[in-house]
Amino acid sequence: MRAVTDAGYTHPTPIQAQAIPRVMNGGDLLAAAQTGTGKTAGFTLPILHYLLQHPTTERRPGRPRVLVLTPTRELTAQVEESVRLYSKYTKVHSMVMFGGVNINPQIAALKRSPDILVATPGRLLDHVGQKTLDLSGIEILVLDEADRMLDMGFIHDIKRVLRLLPKERQTLLFSATFADEIRDLAQHMLNHPEEVSVARRNTASELVSQRVVMTEQSHKRDLLSHIIRNSGWNQVLVFTRTKHGANRLAEKLVKDGLAAAAIHGNKSQAARTKALAGFKDGKIAVLVATDIAARGLDIEQLPQVVNFELPSVPEDYVHRIGRTGRAGSTGSALSLVDASEIKLLKAIERVIKQPIERTEIEGWNPRAMVTADSVPDAREKRALARLQDDPRGAPRAAGRRDGGSAGREGRRDNAPSGRSARHPTPAGDRRGTQEPRRGTARPANGRPNRSANAAPAPRREARSYNDQPAALLHKAD
Repeated sequence: MRAVTDAGYTHPTPIQAQAIPRVMNGGDLLAAAQTGTGKTAGFTLPILHYLLQHPTTERRPGRPRVLVLTPTRELTAQVEESVRLYSKYTKVHSMVMFGGVNINPQIAALKRSPDILVATPGRLLDHVGQKTLDLSGIEILVLDEADRMLDMGFIHDIKRVLRLLPKERQTLLFSATFADEIRDLAQHMLNHPEEVSVARRNTASELVSQRVVMTEQSHKRDLLSHIIRNSGWNQVLVFTRTKHGANRLAEKLVKDGLAAAAIHGNKSQAARTKALAGFKDGKIAVLVATDIAARGLDIEQLPQVVNFELPSVPEDYVHRIGRTGRAGSTGSALSLVDASEIKLLKAIERVIKQPIERTEIEGWNPRAMVTADSVPDAREKRALARLQDDPRGAPRAAGRRDGGSAGREGRRDNAPSGRSARHPTPAGDRRGTQEPRRGTARPANGRPNRSANAAPAPRREARSYNDQPAALLHKAD
């Protein structure tokens, strides 16, 4: 109770009130609880009670009594940290196990006979393969965020782990939803489980202010920089769909003078830990994350969440914005939506059963802010340059840039393109030498030829640094 008091609990949360007595009864449990509901304490506290009431007479190295499986390294570290917090006044020992780090310290920790092991499936099976871990003594198994483990393709690893466990055990399965896949998994691994659910499926917290800004995809990065700078945000979690997108966005924000970092599955554990620590202590203002990497992030009173891209799965929107508005505090969720995401937006609104407010950003001028570097498509770059009166955006003339006749190296005379001066065009084969009108016949090569008397094409403006026009290098304040 001292540890619970130290953690600031005065009353149990709904999931704790329902789960704790059922876990203490010793039966299997299927629980639906979204992130931020206090579910970790909901299974950790009764497990600690069980271990203290049933102390082992023989502790063996590498043979834990409780196994908690989680989908990501961040969540694994968070859960084990909570276990240590709640057990700090007891003799119960725990350890964390995940990939992406040196395996030797984990082998050494296993030799110290931990009671509770919190692990990701992949590294767990690595230890089993090296015979540094014995799962034959597991008395309680917990699958935390089982829905995400299925999404990440861990079903085969989970089945391998189950075959290594004693049949006589207590199993607790926690998931954000009771999807069909979860019920199918529960049917195979749980024995007459009790069910608890503390929230309607896919509901967003009323404490989270949700807004949508409609914009073009090519404007998003500059718009996000503008919003962060002018809103004075000092801690914002930004979601992207892909790892590559997270990297690119973080690099862009850093170039704009913002303290930003990205976390995703391809980052080393050391890099992810460093980025998360910097975000928590205020050294990093913007943390760009994928949905998978963000699972398990536990940041108290996170004020802002931004969906740089809407999630492909509408239910993930609820998980994203659930990172803010926790523990009775208010939060804000802003989504930058382009035309290609309208269907996703409507699907999200159907899932959360409410429309999301559309808003505009005061002082935002995309023509002044967007640069050609922000636009991935060459055609859009030319259109943008035309908006800024840059000759680069002018349609390409058929002739030479310096006003001479067409051809790669130019001609010594005004012979039509495709004929050399030594072989002039026969009189009977001169059709198409004039610029055809729309609907008229074109030359055989499909291109209209320039007239010998055509006006010279304008010279292109001199290039600036990195082959970019000076007009596009300037960004309005």
